[in-house]
Amino acid sequence: MAPSLRTKILRLALCCVVALVAALLAAGCVASSRTPGQGSPVAPGAPGPGAAGPGTPGPDAPQKQAPDAHPNSALIVASGKTLQERFLTPGGFERVGVDPGSFAHLLRTLPLKAHGAEVKHFDGSVKANRGVYEAVVDIDVGTRDLQQCADAIMRLMAEYLFGRGRYDEIHFNFANGFRADYSKWAEGYRVVVAGNVARWVKSAQPSRSYSDFRKYLDIVFSYANTVSLAAEMQSVSVVGMAIGDVFVDKGHALIVVDMAQSTIGSKKLFMIAQSYMPAQDIQVLCNPGRPDLGPWYELDFGDVLRTPEWTFTAGDLRRFR
Repeated sequence: MAPSLRTKILRLALCCVVALVAALLAAGCVASSRTPGQGSPVAPGAPGPGAAGPGTPGPDAPQKQAPDAHPNSALIVASGKTLQERFLTPGGFERVGVDPGSFAHLLRTLPLKAHGAEVKHFDGSVKANRGVYEAVVDIDVGTRDLQQCADAIMRLMAEYLFGRGRYDEIHFNFANGFRADYSKWAEGYRVVVAGNVARWVKSAQPSRSYSDFRKYLDIVFSYANTVSLAAEMQSVSVVGMAIGDVFVDKGHALIVVDMAQSTIGSKKLFMIAQSYMPAQDIQVLCNPGRPDLGPWYELDFGDVLRTPEWTFTAGDLRRFR
């Protein structure tokens, strides 16, 4: 039987409704798609934002960043010539007070190379910045592979004492326990090492020139190490940390060069610097766990301190006696 006129009208209406719904759905899809400049939609099975595809460094992989691409750029004053001038404190924090003329003041005002400078090894080769350092300290590293991690810390302390004429306080122990006093060196004595035995021999004219002082340090760097440095220092708690304290274990050492405290509450931040192997420029380190803090680390880091190239424990903190 042929369909009635009423049935035909109903079928035509239904077709129109279906067509209208399909058109509306299509329009909705187009309206929800990304506009130009917002990036491309992620294809099914493709890595999403922040994920790493085959051969692509993940978010934790070391990456070299241009100076103006740092996530902490608001904390950096590119024209700053010293550590204090280059790095601002994060919001809600201010630098802790230090006495003028103190070792802490020297560290806080260390001269820096131009913003974006790269670390150089003793032989002039470059240590690429793959998320390791925020700045390079403008102090020579020498021309021999001597001024490594512990040596750089001894260098900073010795420079501080030498610059203030406190010559009798400059002394460091060799790995074999021999105490090398700068005052003895300044009198014209030199260290003679035979096997594991070291002794003083008078073989030079008395001198307190800076060039002879540097020669003294090169001898210290040749025979001292992280173990001997740690043995000369006293253990301190992280809670009582001060500028000039040192994280040191059997393999590496770095020094606290600045600190800040919260304006409300009791939170504290600290900044650290190191040399490394082979001998290289002293560098202010990045914070790999909190890139937004730049060179600042939170004092309440727990039991383990993770730095770009070494991991320490809270028990590794030491202080010069």
